[in-house]
Amino acid sequence: MIEKPTIYIADCGRHNADLNSSIVRLEQGNTYKDCSTIAITPTRGFIHARVVQAHMGLMAPMNQKFTRIFATGMEVGDAYSTTVEQILSIPELSEWKYIFTLEDDNIPPPDCLIKLIESIEGGVDGQKYDAVGALYWTKGEGGQPMLYGNPKEFPLSFRPQLPNPGKIVSVNGLGMGATLFRINMFKDKRLPRPLFKTLQEYTPGVGIKAYTQDLKFFEEALKLGYKFAGDCRILVGHFDSNTNMVW
Repeated sequence: MIEKPTIYIADCGRHNADLNSSIVRLEQGNTYKDCSTIAITPTRGFIHARVVQAHMGLMAPMNQKFTRIFATGMEVGDAYSTTVEQILSIPELSEWKYIFTLEDDNIPPPDCLIKLIESIEGGVDGQKYDAVGALYWTKGEGGQPMLYGNPKEFPLSFRPQLPNPGKIVSVNGLGMGATLFRINMFKDKRLPRPLFKTLQEYTPGVGIKAYTQDLKFFEEALKLGYKFAGDCRILVGHFDSNTNMVW
């Protein structure tokens, strides 16, 4: 196709044309700050191609440090606890900004990490958090959102909360399938070690305690005043390789 004769005049470009709004967008995204991130993925050793494709397509902030660590063949609580402690023991890695837990059956959208950085730093609702998770659900027809507990309610609970489409939801706890944590929180010596512990115990006269590794950590961190939220703008699939179903 032959173009019609055209006279071009100077054009400063879309972003320069409205410089103030461009600056606001950058401030909200926070990607001009340090966004160095370590992704941790516990795995039994084999990850379905459908999941790998999503993980490899994950965007990281431009010109920022980003790396992945796989913890293979360990119980999930041990995998997270051991890997976090190893990171904290390495001087250079311990000064990175975030840890991103990304599990081997979760399918994040490409902009998952970018949006989590935006929301954890208050770029969405003006509130900074110590951990923010993308929205995904437990597997099965009766799936529940991984948004646990309302911080405004007393006594403390981890009841699944309603998602708020396109918004941030303050919670008491999260799953760890696609969740961004501030590394500095893990340096807090007041947090019991191991940081993540799957708990199943019975105490006579007291009763049964059963926690997955994620909610046990969040319960302890809540006591110290840390704040958490789920980002319902980020929709993550939960893949069941036995049925080939994404929940």
